[in-house]
Amino acid sequence: MPSTGSQSSPASDADRPKPVYNIVGEKVALGPGTREEQVELFYRGDNDYSVTIFAGDPLWPRQREAFEADYDRQAKEPHPDWLGYLIYDRATDTPIGGIGLRDIDLTMGVAEMGISIGRKDYWGKGFGTEAIILVMDYGFTALGLHNIMLTTASYNERAIRSYLKVGFREFGRRRESHRVGDRRYDTVYMELLRTEFQSPLKPVVPLP
Repeated sequence: MPSTGSQSSPASDADRPKPVYNIVGEKVALGPGTREEQVELFYRGDNDYSVTIFAGDPLWPRQREAFEADYDRQAKEPHPDWLGYLIYDRATDTPIGGIGLRDIDLTMGVAEMGISIGRKDYWGKGFGTEAIILVMDYGFTALGLHNIMLTTASYNERAIRSYLKVGFREFGRRRESHRVGDRRYDTVYMELLRTEFQSPLKPVVPLP
């Protein structure tokens, strides 16, 4: 049987250093995260099929070493067209998910957002919605983007409600383009314009 990686116990809360936060909201904060935090969070989340089915990822087991290799490769490569943050619970400094922008085109002012909350005990409590608000504010104000889009499977109703709450609008569907087992679902396309976005939180970047 393949190795599942180190079985050493994680550091206690007292031993764990304070995370670095780039963007701070009320319930969540966003930061780059450490190698250990990212590998542990995504290793466990992506191997929980009740999580990955909503992220749209393949329902396929992955060893810890694969996540370590992914992190090491991406940490060495420049990536001017995408950025990512870990999402933390501010009250406990616990990493609970990831959020980012990809296919960033600063000339056209467009990008695509993706988010995953890997800790199911944080689902349905507003943490993901606040993280989206923070990244939308960052994208529109700090990066000067004008249109941010996303895609999700039509069965991901909880996420769609969250996107609508932030201000996203559905602009189309690719019918029966997403398959899980022997069932097919629509891929939902949504977008948000800078002129349509209003944040209920304080600005993420203190503009002069």
